[in-house]
Amino acid sequence: MESKGRVTYPFEVAPEELIRHLYRYVAVTVQSLHSYYLVMPRDENFVTYAEFERAYRVLVGETSEFRDFTVERLVEAVEKNSLVFVILRCILGFSPPELAHLSTAESGLSITQGFSRAIDQRARTGKPLFGKSNREVRARVEAILRVACKTIIAGAPVTPETGLHRLAKADTEAGISSLRRLAKKGIQYPTLLYERFLGRPFASHRDAVSEQVGEIIELEIERQLRAHGVRFHKTGRAERIPGFDQAPDFLIPSAKAPSAVIEAKLTEDDGTARDKVTRVQHLRELADRGRGFEVIACIDGRGFSIRREDMKKLLVATKGKVFTLATLARLIEATSLNALRSPRRA
Repeated sequence: MESKGRVTYPFEVAPEELIRHLYRYVAVTVQSLHSYYLVMPRDENFVTYAEFERAYRVLVGETSEFRDFTVERLVEAVEKNSLVFVILRCILGFSPPELAHLSTAESGLSITQGFSRAIDQRARTGKPLFGKSNREVRARVEAILRVACKTIIAGAPVTPETGLHRLAKADTEAGISSLRRLAKKGIQYPTLLYERFLGRPFASHRDAVSEQVGEIIELEIERQLRAHGVRFHKTGRAERIPGFDQAPDFLIPSAKAPSAVIEAKLTEDDGTARDKVTRVQHLRELADRGRGFEVIACIDGRGFSIRREDMKKLLVATKGKVFTLATLARLIEATSLNALRSPRRA
């Protein structure tokens, strides 16, 4: 809603006003949401295309354009440029845990998901994979390379029409001959688009930074609370808090005697948004049963804009105390948290 040219948000009005014009306030809140699926964060460990291509050229050179594709050549390539390890995994189209499982089954060695992820991380940051004095590490890495070599050479086995083999893709379907053909002639654009259709563009990076994206709103909540001297307890992963079957993200001023709780979520998925709304509704039930704390939601992302009925439920459960990144600067002043500010910050 607008008042004299200024937007009025649901956290500014009395509960009666909120209910009377609920759908208007749903619209106001939705309009303040932003999407975060177009621009993703990247840190200093992000692998650029130039780095990726350099590693690919090392692999091509060491294997004589894939004509001399042996474990020995792969080991030499990885020793020259550790990112070659990631190139091989990308040719296969496997995740580190999947590659670990296949390597364990083939080699008989114990190659855990954690080990495979750690090696993959070292490769992406350009660190050597072979420890000079650690024979066990070298044996495991060589076992992974051996399995990668064998699997790429073999290609996709015959699979019933009711199934789709993971290697049935342009560069591995017919084994090493597919790889050599694509390396020499390139890939047709429709083929690239089809394989993107089966997968997702930037899928690995999107998954890798999903938690980092999700932390944006929690970091801003912490900043606001600290800036105003409001004491708080932020729950850790899987932390249990007495009196809550699932602990809220923030308990203020303490976990033992909260006078306010905050649920925070940034999501582009409506299913995840719906789950968060359900959690907030449950907190409202606890508050109404005598717990007496104020229920606050700090949200953002496209997921909360898809289902207007969910936003309505969220506003009702919080009595209008719903904030987005666009309005989080008013979190303290527009809630009971204002009374908890440090006297020096008030």
